[in-house]
Amino acid sequence: MSEELRAFPIVITGHVDHGKSTLIGRLLYDYGALQEERYDEVRQSSSDIGREDEFAFVLDAFEEERQRGITIDTSQIFFKTSFRPYVIIDVPGHREFLRNMVTGASYAEAAVLIVDACEGIREQTRRHAWLLTVVGLRDICVVINKLDAVGYDQERYRELCSDIKNMFEEFSLSPYAIVPVSALTGDNLVCRSAAMPWYSGPSLVEVLDGFESKPFEIRPFRFPVQDIYTINGERIIVGRVESGSVHPGMHVTVLPQNVSATIAAIKKYPFPAVQSSSYGEAIGLVLDGKIQVSRGDIIASGLSPQVSQKFSAHLFWFHESYTCNDRVILRCTTQAVPARIELEEVFDPGDENMVRNNIRIESGEVAKCSIISDHPWVADYFSLIPEMGRFVIESDGIPVGGGIVL
Repeated sequence: MSEELRAFPIVITGHVDHGKSTLIGRLLYDYGALQEERYDEVRQSSSDIGREDEFAFVLDAFEEERQRGITIDTSQIFFKTSFRPYVIIDVPGHREFLRNMVTGASYAEAAVLIVDACEGIREQTRRHAWLLTVVGLRDICVVINKLDAVGYDQERYRELCSDIKNMFEEFSLSPYAIVPVSALTGDNLVCRSAAMPWYSGPSLVEVLDGFESKPFEIRPFRFPVQDIYTINGERIIVGRVESGSVHPGMHVTVLPQNVSATIAAIKKYPFPAVQSSSYGEAIGLVLDGKIQVSRGDIIASGLSPQVSQKFSAHLFWFHESYTCNDRVILRCTTQAVPARIELEEVFDPGDENMVRNNIRIESGEVAKCSIISDHPWVADYFSLIPEMGRFVIESDGIPVGGGIVL
């Protein structure tokens, strides 16, 4: 995938009503990414419920969401600064929608955490900050929103900066930046605001443009097998490149069976064959020889992934309570294996005391744990290859948790 064309993925999150959707809608408007008819719809919808222009409506897909005042689905929105394109992931702030957040946040490379200047840090602020660290995000910009509502008060900004830094210290982190803004007026989003002469730091967009993009192509090659087709006598192994790149003649290993092979050809519709492929591309591989490959196998090259029946992990639970050692299904890429979970430490990120017990995990809690499976599965440390280090836990066919391999 061309680095020039790849949109940089950022997750935007925070406590409900702290201004996530308004901020994103304002960015789209300021950068001309909002069509005139869409803006007219925003104005009409706002008028119908007796509000001023609500840029949050840009992102709310359904009338029900507009009337209830909450964002339900994880939304992906594209816009482009003079520096590069972005895909911004807007995730729900209500506790019952945290499951959506796990999915959205785990695909981002950086994060924006929004804090209301009036309300300050709330339970969901703490919970989301912790969750961002659980899914491996370290580049986190905190936006103190609604500065207009506190008269652009410098002392309030300083007070919240202290609170935010203290919260991040509990998670052994520090924020990338803390930016005061007003999403409603646009102050300090794109350009530095004259309304806050006491602030000499970057605008939000300047912070976004400062985040470093991860170079995917230099990482080890990983290809989870989705299916195998035989076409004109040729066995084509189809899937998506989750890391690195591949070319004909490259030596690879099929895991977990640890069988060596060589790439004979790469198929990519509508072309009969291509000479290379890289991260994010859906392709077909042809291997030399008659090697047995099945869905869920991982074709890899370079630094070898981990193959084991026991992995250490951070687990986020978003369903009914789980008791240690209950049976579940673990899904990682195209792999699905029966497993059980040994809880080591259970945390409630919304509680400053945090540590609870290691017997049971409840909805909204996080655990350090061991995943023990019935047979070996393949994973990388999330810090090395996130796409190969995240997993979902299912019970009776229902997703109940998700996490990352440590």
